[in-house]
Amino acid sequence: MTAARAEDVRWMRRALRLAERGFTPPNPMVGCVLVKAGEVVGEGFHPRAGAPHAEVFALRAAGERARGATAYVSLEPCCHYGRTPPCVNALIEARVARVVAAVADPNPQVCGRGLALLRAAGIAAEVGVLEEEARRLNAAFFHFQKTRRPYITLKAAMTLDGKIATRTGDSRWITGEAARRYVHRLRAQSGAVLCGVGTALADDPMLTARLKPDPPRQPLRIVLDPSLRLPLTAKLVATADQFPTLLVTSAKADPAKAENLHKYGVDILYTETDTNGELVLESLLAELGRREIISILVEGGGNTHAALLAGRYAHRLLWFIAPKLIGGRSAPTPMEGEGAERMADAMALTPFHVRRFGSDILLETFPIE
Repeated sequence: MTAARAEDVRWMRRALRLAERGFTPPNPMVGCVLVKAGEVVGEGFHPRAGAPHAEVFALRAAGERARGATAYVSLEPCCHYGRTPPCVNALIEARVARVVAAVADPNPQVCGRGLALLRAAGIAAEVGVLEEEARRLNAAFFHFQKTRRPYITLKAAMTLDGKIATRTGDSRWITGEAARRYVHRLRAQSGAVLCGVGTALADDPMLTARLKPDPPRQPLRIVLDPSLRLPLTAKLVATADQFPTLLVTSAKADPAKAENLHKYGVDILYTETDTNGELVLESLLAELGRREIISILVEGGGNTHAALLAGRYAHRLLWFIAPKLIGGRSAPTPMEGEGAERMADAMALTPFHVRRFGSDILLETFPIE
């Protein structure tokens, strides 16, 4: 690797780390570092949808020092008016000398046009530094731009013997504080958090992102509830006036129950059901795509996970494993449903990426298409 290339990698890696700090759905996470004479003169990241983009924060920090600098951006600068003005214009007006983007923006309104406009203005512009890392960071955004469907991550916390709760249903807490804090960050960075009504009844969760300081956004909370079994006393219902909450149900659900839930601020979405009365996930995901939900963090239970995997809707699995043993034939597991009949029918996964959170282990893997 040449010295110049090594410098580009160094600063782009810094831009990617900055990007990770954002809570941006339905926008991508973007970081920007302005470098002049080997020194950082300004940097920034996109904090949330509707706020200025990373390039604007970096240019503000740099001021006059931005002139002649190189801008390292984790995604091609935008060239269209959305919630904010085009970043390409800001870079041109600041008279930067060079722009290095990790990857082209998949949005058809941008996709190469941002770089072309920079070049037309006499600014050297290139793309492809740490492209794989940049695509992985914004996997949900890239998937949504291609399919108009949410990118789905299944998350579970289990003991070493594969249990997500005891035989009595007690599940607090399987993992330690560090792992739980990471999950709250994942929630805040997801378009929605989803669970089945069985999990909602058993755990009475909030499904909110609880961080310090408070994150700038909360995800949409979604419960799959074909028969509207969720009681008015549930925390999800009691807090629906504070946090966006969506119950997905059947057209055959009791309208009186739906009306009562709606009075508490719960949004009701009626969707198709199959011959077994189960919700048709394809219809649901299409509607969530129309609502610009680009990513969903699914937090159970085992039947919901199984249904999403069986339908080939899940894109990533995050399995936390705690060094504990519960035992019990009736204790629930992260994957229920009918299951495979033979080992030859088992779903193949890509090799694991492993991270440590205190004494807990996180395994990240992806279903093989």
